[in-house]
Amino acid sequence: MVPPGLEHPLAAEARELGFKVSQIIPGGVVTRGDWQDVWRANLCLRGATRVLARIGEFRAFHLAQLDKRARKFPWAEVLRADVPVKVETSTNKKSKIYHAGAATQRIERALSEEMGIQISEDAPITLKLRIDDNTCVFSIDTSGEALHKRGHKAAVGKAPMRETMAAMFLRECGYLGTEPVVDPMCGSGTFVLEAAEIAAGVRPGRSRSFAFEQLANFDATTWQKMKHDVAQTPPAISFYGSDRNTGAVDMAQKNATRAGIEELCHFTHASISDLHPPKGPKGLVMINPPYGARIGNKKLLFALYGTMGEVLMSRFKGWRVGIVTSDTSLAKATKLPFLPTGAPVAHGGLKVRLFKTDPLV
Repeated sequence: MVPPGLEHPLAAEARELGFKVSQIIPGGVVTRGDWQDVWRANLCLRGATRVLARIGEFRAFHLAQLDKRARKFPWAEVLRADVPVKVETSTNKKSKIYHAGAATQRIERALSEEMGIQISEDAPITLKLRIDDNTCVFSIDTSGEALHKRGHKAAVGKAPMRETMAAMFLRECGYLGTEPVVDPMCGSGTFVLEAAEIAAGVRPGRSRSFAFEQLANFDATTWQKMKHDVAQTPPAISFYGSDRNTGAVDMAQKNATRAGIEELCHFTHASISDLHPPKGPKGLVMINPPYGARIGNKKLLFALYGTMGEVLMSRFKGWRVGIVTSDTSLAKATKLPFLPTGAPVAHGGLKVRLFKTDPLV
């Protein structure tokens, strides 16, 4: 799963990691593989918000048939009797079974009576049932907590950019981990940390646990080998973040330390007008600036965006720029030569877009 609008960069990432992408659908990418591929997807994909694993399906035209076939379904191949489960159901008008609540009750009863599984709203495992044109499709949420929660970013600021979205926006800007990244409004450091991790070759899921560890087919020995079977070469480039808020700079530095990449990341207290390019090769300036619908009154932000554009045009020749904002008029206030924009992306109840440039001249 991925926020709508970011399906294609996620598909590109998945293919680069060796996953067999069979379909791109609204809000997601479909791949085929075994359970170790499911584990690897959770561990390695930077753009996915969740990994759902389809475990089977059958046809059912009424609730009694759903109940009967659910009791014969091979739940024990995936679920454990000692691990509670939550059931979520969605239906559509093409199906004769249209009452999601009643369908959920039938599945819960089958799990409880056939396997002794406890049903709980706060269960570590979520079983999803989708009834489409009388076909009942069962999937397991193998991630648990959303995948943007990497497990090492304890401190966040106001209106933070999610790590999964940041990774996809970096990819959309052509970032491959071989050039420096500068974020002059870094907040808690998300863009800087994601860029540094990509360059260092570390896996986004290395510091957390996943729901699939509670499934019947989980192999702890194989999983530990998978987690640690990676060769890392420290990159020869650095990553830079700054912010006028000293508290944000402190948060970003602490997050880099928790992630184990503090030596690659440099954070300073500075305003946008103080920004200068670091020594070394040119790269990417990536910014998630404040926008009116997100923070305060947007009328006060036009001057900020104007200053941002002036600084970048005058001091960052040869650098590419990526700006994420919900307001096209604010983006235009920078007077930067933006390329055509892509699809809007849902973020915190808003629709944001990535405005990006070729190298500035």
